[in-house]
Amino acid sequence: MKRNNALILMVLAGMLVASGTAFAADATTAVDINSAYVWRGMTFNDGLVVQPSVNVVSGGFGLNVWGNLDVDDYDDTLKSGEFSEVDLTLSYTHQAGPVAITAGYIEYMFPTIKTTTIKESEEVTREAFEGGALGTREVYLDAIVKPVDGVSVGLASYYDFDEVEDYYLNPYLGYGMELMPKLSMSLRAGAGYAGKDFAGSKDPGFFDYTLSMGLTYAVMDNVSLSGRLAYTDSIDKDVLVEQDTNFYGGAGVAVTF
Repeated sequence: MKRNNALILMVLAGMLVASGTAFAADATTAVDINSAYVWRGMTFNDGLVVQPSVNVVSGGFGLNVWGNLDVDDYDDTLKSGEFSEVDLTLSYTHQAGPVAITAGYIEYMFPTIKTTTIKESEEVTREAFEGGALGTREVYLDAIVKPVDGVSVGLASYYDFDEVEDYYLNPYLGYGMELMPKLSMSLRAGAGYAGKDFAGSKDPGFFDYTLSMGLTYAVMDNVSLSGRLAYTDSIDKDVLVEQDTNFYGGAGVAVTF
């Protein structure tokens, strides 16, 4: 996917905000600055990144555009100051009593990755080249239940039907509470179980785990500030080899229209 496509999607993000306002949908724009970019336990950049997003929700339907802009070049494997990834997500959520079920589709695009040094396992490195890398597509199903106030238990199932043709399962546990007026805290623990093609290993197995804590402060009714700390590691080194990043965190601002 070429760089122009990433720019088109960022323009689309602006249009989403306008359409969300026009059609009475909830539109949120956000910008997060993080110390690293880690995805499902894998380090995509061990340095500073900026991650803007636009999310529009109406009647259970959701449309999200998210991007990763690399401030650091990750040992000259990425182009600093440019987007290395842009994702487009379409989703629908249905609430059935205490259970919320979300089905969705994700389009992954990699406009500016430079080399083949993003390591997923001992046998597999992500194919990348000057001008961009091959994108891919996933469908997913996420079921979450809240057995008691503040506690959530969920299972997200992803299947890449394009470049990888394999699955990734993510059971997780969350807890949220209000610490004081306008200030809330969230805790989350999750793990990953991956198919052998996703992991690039001989057998499927437990892939990664992540523990995180977040704080959100409501500056105004439609403006919030947030901070997050996380720790991640591989569960089985034969399935996911040791990565460059374990601790990471960041801060962000979100505005709802």
